Amino acid sequence: MAKLTLTTMLSLDGVMQAPGGPEEDPRDGFDLGGWVVPYADEGLNELVGDWIARAGAFLLGRRTYEIFAAYWPQVGDEEDPVIARRLNSLPKYVASTTLRNATWQGTSVLGGDVVEAVRELKQQPGGDLQIHGSGVLARSLMAHGLIDEYRLLVFPVVLGKGHRLFTEGGVPAALALETAEALPSGVTMQTYTPAGRPAFGSF
Repeated sequence: MAKLTLTTMLSLDGVMQAPGGPEEDPRDGFDLGGWVVPYADEGLNELVGDWIARAGAFLLGRRTYEIFAAYWPQVGDEEDPVIARRLNSLPKYVASTTLRNATWQGTSVLGGDVVEAVRELKQQPGGDLQIHGSGVLARSLMAHGLIDEYRLLVFPVVLGKGHRLFTEGGVPAALALETAEALPSGVTMQTYTPAGRPAFGSF
């Protein structure tokens, strides 16, 4: 069975919107895009590369897919033998009811019951089935308990607005910390696995 992992970049206040550039995702007037860029160093690239090297396939939301598809096919395998090579060569599944032109090699569109389709994909053997970014998709799969590992890159910046991974109204859940690492840039890497329902008490 494939392990379904979620890798995402978060501000300290939980925002995941438009980490890579000002024009990446301006929905709802978000004008703070590109907040990851000052912290993007070799250590961060190596960490993300190590995770992507474990991939057997990628599962993306439409918006993230379109951002990736506009960039990574232009990057040669020799230029980036880990990230570009695997993104360009491995199967990619995009969850969308509106996408009509998925031209990136190896792409399949999941346009029906995405939750059931993901359950079926998880039954296939191989490396990780990896979600990167894709907040709407991630929140949907979180609500159905389908994510097996959370790989969170938390950046030392507070944005005060923007779309968040963990939103009000989400399903309560406990998580077990598996690994934690601080990079010289101040970015922290935290990996979690689901640990059932949260416990409550009082002091």
